[in-house]
Amino acid sequence: MKRMTVGLALLLLAGCGQAVQPYRPKEAPAAAASEPTNAVESTPTAGARPDTIDVGGELEVRVRWPERDDALVRLFPDYYAQAWEAVMSGDDRYLRHVEPAYAGEAADWVRNFTGKKQSVSGVVRLFRLRVKAVVGRGAELNVCVDETKMKVISTSTGEAITPQPASSRAPYLQIVLAHRDDDGVWRIRNFSHSKEGCS
Repeated sequence: MKRMTVGLALLLLAGCGQAVQPYRPKEAPAAAASEPTNAVESTPTAGARPDTIDVGGELEVRVRWPERDDALVRLFPDYYAQAWEAVMSGDDRYLRHVEPAYAGEAADWVRNFTGKKQSVSGVVRLFRLRVKAVVGRGAELNVCVDETKMKVISTSTGEAITPQPASSRAPYLQIVLAHRDDDGVWRIRNFSHSKEGCS
């Protein structure tokens, strides 16, 4: 635990002075320049958060929201749903939620499915979502991810692949390191996960 805390502190301090350019979506229309670069940039009104996010008509992401409602809390659920949308449709909106230095790794994660002609269907639960720490412009988010009712399927046959990923056997703890960039928007810097903390 001490090693994780020290590592978090080093990551947060290391990136505080960097000027990071926000992600620009492919083929963005000129009129969109005045719009926010991140859907979670502003604090929404109370009660506006969807409890269920429909992803491509095949996947439901059910979110158990904490009382806190701000851009930082919404960061991971928005990214998670849009990353699966990218697997299904090729949409790259999910990249606006990550720092440019992490965009390649995030895109590789999507290509890991599309390259194998795989997609997903079913239901995912996100719960115990909390902001564990905020240090200056860095933060750590923890969220439990339950993919036990989600299936990875072949896009060729529509059938579930075998074996299913190990992550589908039990809920796991997703640890998200985030950084608030010079434009005031929180973006994901890195991920890690643990098998403990969500039983």
